[in-house]
Order: sequence, then structure tokens, then C-alpha cells
Amino acid sequence: MPRGFDHLSPVSNSCRRKTMYKASNVSCQSSYVSRAQRTAVIGMKQFRGCTLWLTGLSGAGKSTIAFSLEQFLVARGISAYVLDGDNIRTGLNKNLGFSAEDREENIRRIGEVAKLFADANNICITSFISPYSKDRDANRALHEEAGLRFFEIFISSPLEVCEQRDVKGLYKKARAGEIKDFTGLTSAYESPAKPDLILHTDKHTVQECVQQCIEMLANAKVIPSIQETNPFGGPMPRELFINDLQRLKAVYEEAAQLPQYELTRLDTEWVQVLAEGWATPLSGFMREQEYLQVLHFGQLLSDDAVVPNCTIPIVLTVTSEQKESLEQAKAIGLTYQSKLIAVLRSPEFYVHRKEERCCRTFGTCHPDHPSIKTIMSSGDWLVGGDLEVLERIRWNDGLDQYRLTPLELHDKLIQMKADCVFAFQLRNPVHNGHALLMTETRRQLLEEHGFQNPVLLLHPLGGWTKPDDVPLDVRIMQHAACLEAGILDPKTTVMAIFPSPMLYAGPREVQWHARTRLIAGVQYYIVGRDPAGLPHPNDSGVDLYDPTHGARVLSMAPGLPNLHIIPFRVAAYDQKAGKVDFFDPKRASDFLFISGTKMRAMARNGQQPPAGYMASAAWDILANYYRNVSMKNGH
Repeated sequence: MPRGFDHLSPVSNSCRRKTMYKASNVSCQSSYVSRAQRTAVIGMKQFRGCTLWLTGLSGAGKSTIAFSLEQFLVARGISAYVLDGDNIRTGLNKNLGFSAEDREENIRRIGEVAKLFADANNICITSFISPYSKDRDANRALHEEAGLRFFEIFISSPLEVCEQRDVKGLYKKARAGEIKDFTGLTSAYESPAKPDLILHTDKHTVQECVQQCIEMLANAKVIPSIQETNPFGGPMPRELFINDLQRLKAVYEEAAQLPQYELTRLDTEWVQVLAEGWATPLSGFMREQEYLQVLHFGQLLSDDAVVPNCTIPIVLTVTSEQKESLEQAKAIGLTYQSKLIAVLRSPEFYVHRKEERCCRTFGTCHPDHPSIKTIMSSGDWLVGGDLEVLERIRWNDGLDQYRLTPLELHDKLIQMKADCVFAFQLRNPVHNGHALLMTETRRQLLEEHGFQNPVLLLHPLGGWTKPDDVPLDVRIMQHAACLEAGILDPKTTVMAIFPSPMLYAGPREVQWHARTRLIAGVQYYIVGRDPAGLPHPNDSGVDLYDPTHGARVLSMAPGLPNLHIIPFRVAAYDQKAGKVDFFDPKRASDFLFISGTKMRAMARNGQQPPAGYMASAAWDILANYYRNVSMKNGH
């Protein structure tokens, strides 16, 4: 025996058929780092280490659920790792076969590794057939002795369903006698007697099974409650409408006795945004705690849970006189044009520090910025609280058919069988350069990312905009003309109005626009040049924000899981080719850039743009609008 190994005793291993040695003079060493320290060093308040032990027949769906659950958790900032049966057998346990003894040793080793992962503050997800109850029970005991939580999850699916799936062809080989000791056919599987969770994969989708695991972990206080995801992976919208008829009647009766506050048009647009769920998880106008989080962190915090990006204050202003008349009320009726539209519950009043709000939101307090002008002339107090919205807000301007809520968009996209959704928000008319970018994005999603049916969400902003922007009705007609002309494919495009008001807050507002699209089901987001900016209000001839910063900031922004940013590629009119194309700096002199100012001047003067710059019907709509504006102004 080699020198230095005389303290080891031999142990037989049935698979390797060679003598192994077991150490007889070792003792367990305690770490110098406590679990509390491991938790604190990554900015968490709660230790989450545990093991989810997925067990079931081959083909039941263990690996699919395990990896989907891992993806779900990691996307939300929760550390998780999958130990999968096939992967482990190609590495750590490649010296083990499938005899009863080797199966037992396989599961024993995995239990030990899972315990280490859990002790390191990970949610360890194991995916093994693990057919024997005694082995699973032993691993539960191993964890519990170490003060770690262990959840046995039975992935239940009838044998015939597993055999029909047979993705790896193992059942076929086992039936042909090519595989011996195959669990479920020639080797026994002992179903868990009292599992912590049973997932019936023959009755539920992968997403539904993952959600059940999440609910189990949340109920066990391993993780905070995580909001349900929408069909396309983003947050599920939280609507604030009263849907129960009896409740609606009761609130109307109650509101007759409540003090009332008359909203402005801008306030009402924000009520619509909140009510339809675009600002999920907000339950109403921001209270001071939420307001401070948004101003200082650009996120909404909740213990150590995943924090959604939220960079724009959504607040309701009141004057000092209004505060005095309302502050004793437990609820306030909100009206618009004297019609009751919502009730604000448990109102909280706090000081409206206008300069701080403006400087933190816009990076300036210049009085000629249009949104800052509105804020500085508003009330000296803010009031937050939970909203109950009585009915869908309609503007009756002929455009309500385009105002789809996030839930309605989900239904529309599912109906179109979209497997990927990409969005382009704009507050200006669509020209062929925009169309080229959208078409090229769809090509990339098809050819480079492997999607089968990417759908474009053409999502013009529909709330307040500054007076010199093109009005919403004109933009919608112009966009519709582009679809009718085939510049954009109507079969793979959904045009809908995004109800948010415009703030012109630069990169902070760009993040708000992106977060709302996640709620709508968007996975890929096209970011234009300076999409939320404007010229500097001091008339210096420069932009208030760097035109490239919106896209750059968005690519780094926290709290936007599963949103892929597509930078805006510069397009211009190629005079040689007679069409709009992506700008080639090697042929810079061949390209003609038509700015918004030049486009407006051409439209007012009755000039036609170069052929191929914009669909003719779309241009005519724009030209008619600018000619009418010019006539009204006496030009």
C-alpha cells in the first residue's frame, strides 16, 4: 500500500470493480462564514438555501420543469441551480451503473452535493428519477440535520403518457430488451407517499407547473411572493377596475357621500395607465414611500424581492386648500368633467417638493421645459392611495378601438399565434426608414433567433404630447396608411395606442416606456434615437439629452428581466438606389438625411418627398395636416 494511505480501509465498488478506500480519521470542519453572512454579502435579508427534489418516471417532465424553474428564478434575481440526472452521470457519477447499489450511490452523492449548494444560499433543483423512497428520505434527513429545507416534488405522469413522449427513445429500447433495469418497466418506481408538491404534467403546462413551484416556495417563505407572469414571460398586469357588479353598485352608493376631487385631463390619463395595469405592481397613485424609491433608486422595492424598474413618479397633486378639505377623508371620489371615474382609498398626503422632483426626473429645472412648467404650476401637496376604478376610461374620439389594454394585447397576440413579440414606440409619423428597421428586426428574429412567427407591436404613444407634436389622430391615420400600403405587413403587426402621457424625461422615461412593454408581452424592444427627448429649452440649438443615451441606459437598466434591447440603426435615403436604406459611411455622399424640420417644411409647402421615402397615402395625410396648420396660423 502506498505510503501515506495506511489509514484508509478498502471499500468495494460494484461498477468500477476495483478497490476503493474509505477515510477513517476525518472529521467535519465548520465554515468560518455563517449563513447570515453569506446572505448579507449579496444584499439579501433572508437565507434562501434549500433543495427541490424532483422525482418521477423518465419522460414525466422533470428536466423541463427544473430548467424552466431555474430560468424563472434567475431572471428575477434569485440564485438557483439545476443538478440534472443526465448531466451528473456524464461527470461526477460517470463511474456508476444502474444496479440497485449504484442507483443508491448515485442518489446519495447527489444529496450531498445538493446540500452543499443549498448551504451556499442557492435554491438547488435536482432532476432525478430517484426511484426508491428510502434514498429520497435519507436525503431529506441529510438536509434537515444540516438545518436546510428539503422539498420533495413528485412529477406525476401516467406511464403510457411518458412512453408516448419518449423524447430520448429509451422506452422503445427498453421494450426491445436493449436496456435492462429500466424504471417503470422492468425496475420498480416507488411513488412518494407524502410529497410536498405533486405536479400533474399530463394535465398542466410547463408554465403552470413552474407557477405551482413558485407558489409553494412563496408559501413556505423561502422566496417573496412573485407576481404571476403573462403568456410571453413579462409581469402579469394588475388591473384596478371593479369587475364585481355588486361591489360596483356599493362603491357608487358610497361615492355619493364622499368628498370629491376633479381631475385634469392629464390626471385622468394617468388613472387610465394605472387602471389598465401598465404601471404594475402599483395599486394607485404613489404614496411617499414609493415616490422616494422612484426618485432615488428608479425601482420599486419590496424586502429583498426582485425589484421592478420604475423611473417615473406617477402622482396626484393637490393645493393646500384642497388638502385641508380632503385630509380627514378615508376615501376620495375622483371625477373628470364632473363624472365619477374612481375612488382613492386611504389617501396619504405629503409635501410636493417640486424642484427636487424635476431635477431628479428631468436632470434640469428649466421653467420652459413643457412638463416642468406643468409641475411647477401644480399643487404644493401630493396625495397617494389605492385606486378602485369604476369603469373603462373611454375618450370617444374615434380611436378607442386602438386602445388595447395589456390583457387585450395578450389575447390578440395569442390569437395571432405569436411566439415572439417586438415593439417599436414612436410619437412621430412612420417613414420607410422606420419600416426598414422593423422589417429587418423581424428577419433577424426569424433567421437568427429561430422564431416561427414574430409579431410587431406598433405602439404609438397616445397620452399628452407637446403642442407642436403631430396629433394622435393624424399619426394613427398615417400609420394605418403605411399598413394598407404594405410598407408594414398587417398580418404580422398589431397597431395599438399606448395611453401614457409624454414627459420628455430622456433616458429615465425610456426605461418607463420599456417596462410597460414587458407588461404588454414584448420581449424585444426597438429603441430609437432620442426617443424621449426634446431640444434644450434655452434655445441653444442642442438637445437636452444625448440622443444615444436612451438606448445605452436601457441596455444597462436594472429591473427589466427578459427584455432584449434592439439599438436603432441609422437609415437614410439612398439617392443612388432610390430608396431608404441603412446608412453606409463608405458612401456617405450618396445618402440624404431628411430631418423632421425639413419634412415638416416640405409638407407645408406642398413638396413631395423622394420616391421611396414614405408611402404616398401616408405622406398625403401628413401634408394635409401641416397645410391646415399653416393656414390656421396665417402662413
